[in-house]
Amino acid sequence: MTEAATPILEVRDLCTSFHTDEGEGRAVDGVSFHLKRGETLGLVGESGCGKSVTALSILRLVAPPGRIGSGQILLSGRDLLALSEPDMRRVRGDEVAMIFQEPMSSLNPVLTCGCQIEEAVRLHQGGSRKEAKERAIEMMRLVGIPAPEQRVDEFPHQLSGGMRQRVMIAIALSCNPDVLIADEPTTALDVTIQAQILELLAHLQQELHMAILMITHDLGVVAEVADRVAVMYAGQIVETATTADLFAAPQHPYTRGLLASIPHLDGDQERLEVIPGRVPEATSFPQGCRFHPRCSLAEAACKATAQHLETCDAGHQVRCRRAPVDG
Repeated sequence: MTEAATPILEVRDLCTSFHTDEGEGRAVDGVSFHLKRGETLGLVGESGCGKSVTALSILRLVAPPGRIGSGQILLSGRDLLALSEPDMRRVRGDEVAMIFQEPMSSLNPVLTCGCQIEEAVRLHQGGSRKEAKERAIEMMRLVGIPAPEQRVDEFPHQLSGGMRQRVMIAIALSCNPDVLIADEPTTALDVTIQAQILELLAHLQQELHMAILMITHDLGVVAEVADRVAVMYAGQIVETATTADLFAAPQHPYTRGLLASIPHLDGDQERLEVIPGRVPEATSFPQGCRFHPRCSLAEAACKATAQHLETCDAGHQVRCRRAPVDG
């Protein structure tokens, strides 16, 4: 799936904040990562860690009172933050597409599914209504929707949850994007449909040779589809590694806590491990390491000094003073 190449997407020191009555909340604070063509990067963490805001920042869809304060988002070398809004509209859906959470709320209930696919096709590729409808039917067939000639004229409420998710994927892929952002694409789906959706995305990635940023809180999904993983906590990347390395030798206490909370069919534990507390509000991050209030290994230095991402092995970085540092 992965190939050695210049990254098609690079996020450098991205900061996105929200101005509230309680003060400024940095939902994304100095986030950096890259993505190569044909590669899948899993962005994981609990709700409230800043994963979805990171995705919306890439597409410049952060609504007021939120704003992107600093950083760079490079797509094939172009800084998306420097583009005009008309130029950015041409990028969205054509070069970078996104599968949003909750298809029932993301799809327009008063437009047919086919019409919503056609809209993206006509906006970016032009052509007649007939050609756009033929493309919509082709895309519905590609994502495994049965009887696409009939489904193209049906409304979202007439489809099952799994079919609606496939429509969302069809919209996102209708213009053959270089980068696909999948924000919790299997949330609220039963495990059988989840497996089908993940298998479909893997198949389409190979066919279209696109890069995928997979945003999820489900480490089981990450283990199945991702080449590399970036673990996010309180607006920061706290660990990044290949999927195999992360699961074999997690270095950050937060990552270890997430992995310990996964049930195992062959395990004999009566109770799952839990991480005490919850993700802090973006307006009141603790001083020092942001995980220290929930960390059983925290020391006085953890509470006093902010940590930086350090390399602990080739391709493995961690934001923790207790982790072994390479060289």
